[in-house]
Amino acid sequence: MIDYEKQSEVLKALAHPVRLRMVEGLLANECHVDKMVQSLGLPQSTVSQHLSILKNKGIVRVRKEGVRTCYKVVNPMVGELLAVLK
Repeated sequence: MIDYEKQSEVLKALAHPVRLRMVEGLLANECHVDKMVQSLGLPQSTVSQHLSILKNKGIVRVRKEGVRTCYKVVNPMVGELLAVLK
């Protein structure tokens, strides 16, 4: 059975162009914040706010690597959604 509340929250989190770009990149590779800041051309605080939303909705997982924080997409539905969008 589909948990409509949970799935709608995931869709809301993905309903931003920057977050879509972020998850597309994170599907291919785990990445740290500094690399995303450079790639997206956005301030670190903005990237961190978007990552926080994705993390809180269970879309990405966080892993500490020394002083770096790395992110990876862990929700399998995200890849399927991006494939449909393409």
